[in-house]
Amino acid sequence: MPFFRSLYGITVFLGAFLLFLVEPMAAKQLLPALGGSSAVWLTCLVFFQVTLLLGYLYAHWLTRDGAPGWRRNLYLASLAIAVMLLLAQRFSPVTLSQRSDHPVATIFAALTLTIGLPFLLLGATSPLLQLWFLRTEGGSIPYRLFALSNVGSLLALIAYPFVVEPNLTLKLQRALWSLGFLLYAVLCTVLARQPTSVARTAAQTSSAQEESTIPRTRAATKWLWFLLPMAAAMQLSSVTAHLTVNIAAIPLLWMLPLAVYLLSFILAFEFPTLYRRGIVVRLLVVMLASLGYAISKTDVSLPIGVAILFFLVECFLAGLFCHAETYALRPQRPSETTVFYLLIAAGGAVGTFFIGIASPLIFSANYDLAISFLVTAVVAVMVTWHDGWPQRLLWTTASALLLIFAIMLHSAYTRDAMLEVRNFYGTLRVKQTTTPQADPERMLLNGTIQHGTQIFGNGLTRTPTTYYAVDSGIGLALRFCCNASGSDGARGSDSARGSDGARDSDVAPARNIGVIGLGAGTLAAYGHPGDRIRFYEINPLVRPIAQNLFTYLRDSPAQITFADGDARTSLTREAPQNFDVLAVDAFSGDAIPLHLLTIEAITLYKKHLAPNGIVAFHVSNQYLNLAPEIAQLAIAANMPSRLIERPGDDATGAYRSTWVLLTNSPTFFNRPEIAPAASKTPTTPRLRPWTDDYSSLLPILQLTHH
Repeated sequence: MPFFRSLYGITVFLGAFLLFLVEPMAAKQLLPALGGSSAVWLTCLVFFQVTLLLGYLYAHWLTRDGAPGWRRNLYLASLAIAVMLLLAQRFSPVTLSQRSDHPVATIFAALTLTIGLPFLLLGATSPLLQLWFLRTEGGSIPYRLFALSNVGSLLALIAYPFVVEPNLTLKLQRALWSLGFLLYAVLCTVLARQPTSVARTAAQTSSAQEESTIPRTRAATKWLWFLLPMAAAMQLSSVTAHLTVNIAAIPLLWMLPLAVYLLSFILAFEFPTLYRRGIVVRLLVVMLASLGYAISKTDVSLPIGVAILFFLVECFLAGLFCHAETYALRPQRPSETTVFYLLIAAGGAVGTFFIGIASPLIFSANYDLAISFLVTAVVAVMVTWHDGWPQRLLWTTASALLLIFAIMLHSAYTRDAMLEVRNFYGTLRVKQTTTPQADPERMLLNGTIQHGTQIFGNGLTRTPTTYYAVDSGIGLALRFCCNASGSDGARGSDSARGSDGARDSDVAPARNIGVIGLGAGTLAAYGHPGDRIRFYEINPLVRPIAQNLFTYLRDSPAQITFADGDARTSLTREAPQNFDVLAVDAFSGDAIPLHLLTIEAITLYKKHLAPNGIVAFHVSNQYLNLAPEIAQLAIAANMPSRLIERPGDDATGAYRSTWVLLTNSPTFFNRPEIAPAASKTPTTPRLRPWTDDYSSLLPILQLTHH
């Protein structure tokens, strides 16, 4: 019946739409609990792929042996349980205790408890309904339903960052999603109750007899059903990780690689005649070789717009090649359909697992892109081997080149490197440069972003460098926060000449300083006898590096303490600290943890401030114009704010820096040392202050270097 044929299409589309709409929603809920790390999304992607594989396994088991009635009843019971679980918890936000030592287990447990069963059932939709359609409506294998599910997935990915996230709070998103799942459960129940007619049974018997004449798929082909999707999934995961670590952990940059990945699925399965192997192969070889060479040059940085475009094009070409070749090898026997989808899902799960979980455990540096490029080329050798010597030579040469580029990347990472370590929170590298023309300089890098340097020699060891120089926003805040007399100016000029900024204890009282984000511990250089400095750091690898490979901490005469774990979690548990200055400077690569920049976070910071204390936000960023959002938060918190931008100075190792200072002090911004350097914090029309329930980086994203 045409009505039920349409109902199959509607249900598959709705299931896929809900499946991919819940992915960014669930991941965004988890970001605050794990310090806003960009690795949260990659780990979530592993969970989604593994659960999708389990969903395909469930569909395969449900349709075995003619799908007896009790299995359909079990499926309907699973739907009912999933709906009741959602109603019982009202799809409540994830509330987790901070467990920075086991973040992957935390993510898997949280997602299993909140969306595990609904996600598994949604994942089973496409292969399950294709088999139901075949048995109730007859005809050939409805591969178009698979393409339709990818269209629904793609629309969900486009809708979330551009429509859903900017306009709806997380609470409303959860409520609407739950209603959508309820409608999906009703539609599946209707389709599950459709009987198989006698005519259909006869047709199925005839089809089974015809199928017996079709040869079974060879084992080598089944391996390619697995390996091709695995290579595509590795591309997806590594490109996503590269963009989010070095730009921002935001749904927009989560969704773009996944969108082109799904687009390649749609073109491969719905429009296979559009695929031209010769053209795609040539373009893919060029992209793999050029980007493989580019990533081997760690000192080269592309503008964000160019970087996003090039990596998305490469990811699309790789996905189109892998998925189109998979479709070309599809089974002709209907009974092998679920095995086909099962191996596709298994390849996706293994590919994302390797990049998202195994690679950080195996390698001390980030070789994910290089490995995924190499695997793609090697799989291409296997697929095109029977096309003759030109293709064999092309892909064998490409594989050899990509292996050389991977070795070059390794050499670049180890050159001048004193230490390389990697965990869930990113890749940390300490390198030291020594030239006859300059003093030895040691720097800490998170990915490709510098997070602190120290100059050894010429009396500059205790000079704060990079974004923390004496004339930066944080430098001015720390030097003049607690000295109403203004006689601290002499100390400031001494510091500017490169001294340690030693303070006359009769001029200003001891200070109480809080710092969110340890880095190399540079801000400890501002410590004086009697001062207290408390660092909040979530990454357990950072503190040993700051204490052993840099001397800011051990040279500081201040009393220094540490709080391990997420800063908001630690501050929530602590009694008021009475900070004179609280510096918010937590980054992973160049990405920012949004939960540290919300109204709720500002309220927490104010609780820990002294009466005239200062909150200093470090907003230097290549791709995000954060200052207008901090201005909105300052207005919401009823705190005056000022923007302080300073140019770099190669002689003292100072970088161009941007800080926004907030304080209720009636005199601080009027001081003669502050007023000339400070300007009004810019605002942007229609920009909403972020909360724990609402945030969107799309309005402040800038596609050129800032």
